Amino acid sequence: MNQHYLQLYADFIVKVGVNVQPRQNFIIRCPVTMPEFGHACVKAGYEAGAKNCIVRWEDDKLNRLHYEYAKEEDLAAMKPYELRSYLDYAEDPDGCCTLAIHAADPEALAGLDAAKINRVNLARRKFLKPWQEYTMNDRVQWCVAAVPAPSWAAKVFPGIPVEEAMEKLWALIFDVCRVSTGDPVSAWKAHVAEGRRHRDQLNAWNLDHIHMTSSNGTDLTVGLADDATWEGASSKAENGTDFIANVPTEEVFCAPHRERVNGIVYGTKPYVYNGQLIEGWHVTFKDGKVVEHGAEKNASLLAELLSTDENACRIGEIALVPASSPINQSGVLFYNTLFDENAACHIAFGAGYPTNIKGGSKMNRTELLAKGLNDSAIHEDVMIGAPDTNVIGTTKDGKEVTIFTNGEWAF
Repeated sequence: MNQHYLQLYADFIVKVGVNVQPRQNFIIRCPVTMPEFGHACVKAGYEAGAKNCIVRWEDDKLNRLHYEYAKEEDLAAMKPYELRSYLDYAEDPDGCCTLAIHAADPEALAGLDAAKINRVNLARRKFLKPWQEYTMNDRVQWCVAAVPAPSWAAKVFPGIPVEEAMEKLWALIFDVCRVSTGDPVSAWKAHVAEGRRHRDQLNAWNLDHIHMTSSNGTDLTVGLADDATWEGASSKAENGTDFIANVPTEEVFCAPHRERVNGIVYGTKPYVYNGQLIEGWHVTFKDGKVVEHGAEKNASLLAELLSTDENACRIGEIALVPASSPINQSGVLFYNTLFDENAACHIAFGAGYPTNIKGGSKMNRTELLAKGLNDSAIHEDVMIGAPDTNVIGTTKDGKEVTIFTNGEWAF
């Protein structure tokens, strides 16, 4: 692993991705398998002026033991301090920001009771919702990034020694995250500017709906929520600070209207859900709701996902990603949503982002629902873009505009 690139990557994620501000509390979630990278992020945080850098270590193997042996009701019974441990920093007069570092084994929970895992995760998400609203509404800067883990690297590059697989995955992450340019800050400035250009044009068109088709059978019409706004690349927190929520990111995304999605869509990449893979899947929508679905592998898990709560069977996001995305061009399936969602156009089952509605971050749940934004305990991104995906938009005054032709931006 290139140590220079590792520090460049950590510095970029912390100082540009999260954009830690002086005196902020900086919360970092990091796998126990990657202490060196966690320490590099702490160093970068303090260099940026953080008041406190708080590291929450996470452990895949420990999680598996919990799910395998502990009772469901005990796992779901969270204690008040677990929520307060986030809110105490968020409510600090100096505020906070947060970084989640992913290095999960894609099949860490394979073979366990999927329904139990889903119910426990749902209970935990509901309990932590007051904190999650800080990120969903961009009330704080937040960023999600990833680093290799041995089990993940072995899944991406099977059949070679784990050490070699780790090196290959590090090199690939450095490439697709523009670190190997040697100047990720300049490279990302140019990338963010291009994302803003597409975002601004989509907003200027004032679209009513988009129609997505591809030769695999996808034929999907997505009506947009009332007063919907397209976002992409960078975001702005409530305090006015710019940040990049996902590293990498190639998407420009919007809020569908929860009752105006119709047609069939086929998944173009496997989806990792609760540590297990769903492959060869499809769903059919009518008036916003999934009315039929199936999968070649783990169809029951897809059904579990879609029945998490009453609105998990509707979508909260539609995102456009060109086939020329560096992640897609790598030809590698990452088995990690952070990367794979940036290789292809995608939808997200579950909650939409209030920030995709004009003024939405200041609206309550009832007001957002009235605009058509979906509300759910989950937000699960699944990939639907193909090399020949075409997207036609229809403006509110009935004019058709070409958005994607054969998997690429048409403007």
